[in-house]
Amino acid sequence: MAAILADSKAASILKALTVGEPIYYRTEDGALSAIAYRVDHFNTLVATREGKGFKVTLESVKPEVRRAQASGVITRSLFLDGQAAGLPERVIMDFADLFGWDVDFVRDIKRGDRFKIVFEEIFRDGEKVANGKIIAAEFVNGGRVVRAFHYKNSDGVDGYFSERGEALKKAFLLAPLNFTKISSRFNLARRHPILNRIRAHKGVDYAAPMGTPIRAVANGKIDFLGVQNGYGNALVLQHGDRYSTLYGHMLKFAAGLSRGEAVKQGQLLGYVGKSGLATGPHLHYEFRIGGVHVDPLTVKLPHSMPMEKRYFADFRHQTGTLIDALVAMDNGKASDTRTVATAAEPNATSRRSR
Repeated sequence: MAAILADSKAASILKALTVGEPIYYRTEDGALSAIAYRVDHFNTLVATREGKGFKVTLESVKPEVRRAQASGVITRSLFLDGQAAGLPERVIMDFADLFGWDVDFVRDIKRGDRFKIVFEEIFRDGEKVANGKIIAAEFVNGGRVVRAFHYKNSDGVDGYFSERGEALKKAFLLAPLNFTKISSRFNLARRHPILNRIRAHKGVDYAAPMGTPIRAVANGKIDFLGVQNGYGNALVLQHGDRYSTLYGHMLKFAAGLSRGEAVKQGQLLGYVGKSGLATGPHLHYEFRIGGVHVDPLTVKLPHSMPMEKRYFADFRHQTGTLIDALVAMDNGKASDTRTVATAAEPNATSRRSR
């Protein structure tokens, strides 16, 4: 083993081994001749004896990518009805994030809304090992149809766009967390539930279970992180010169955050709690423009730029069949139709150690 660990690549991988992970080996005439360790589903570290030492290689297997699709109608919630349609939990969450710039899944979702999703499944040797990205999606919200298509080209464009080539990713998300309910709205004449006196409520309260993840609504820098009066554990993000957002009553902050640090849209900031002056677990969220508080539910948010016109013909070519697939899907009934997109390559392994 010392000879194998002499290889820097092998050493960095094998030193990260944990108890219970399998290692495969082969012996010849009572001596170790080869070992193999599967780093992940598609990469295997192989060490083969050559003379007095070992030759170390990292063998890779090309994944088999299949497309799956599902559709359904909202009767309870996107999460529960998505599960009923056979969607994995991660795909449901990705779907909510995908339309998070156009649909507020706290306020906007209605019974009878419909969803359709085409997504990737990753296989090795005929066995599903992971879910891939969403390829196309549609959400019918109160009769309004919103669609998303993944588009990637050789010039580095890689993201989700509407049928018209508009980027779905906007400068700001509509809400800092999903699958919750609004417990208190923006109200400058609200009576405080603890202090029992009129005190302006300059934000929106999202009631959610303790520990629910809170995410940044936009790129920005942390302007404040700590305990702030009645807000308890609070974090303030500065978004450029004009905009800022506040997240209050947190249970705790995400690990590794510090004042002055840059964060990305959707990045984990912390978890819902009830620190400070709070009667129960919720997130207090504020939106400010030029230092002035505005209602986060009605403020007109800045949008991002559309796709460059020179890419639009290629975009339409790539997404044409996906539009057909969405149209063809049966509304209201879950479906699961798969086609192989790429073929996998076989990979042999030795016997497992005991």
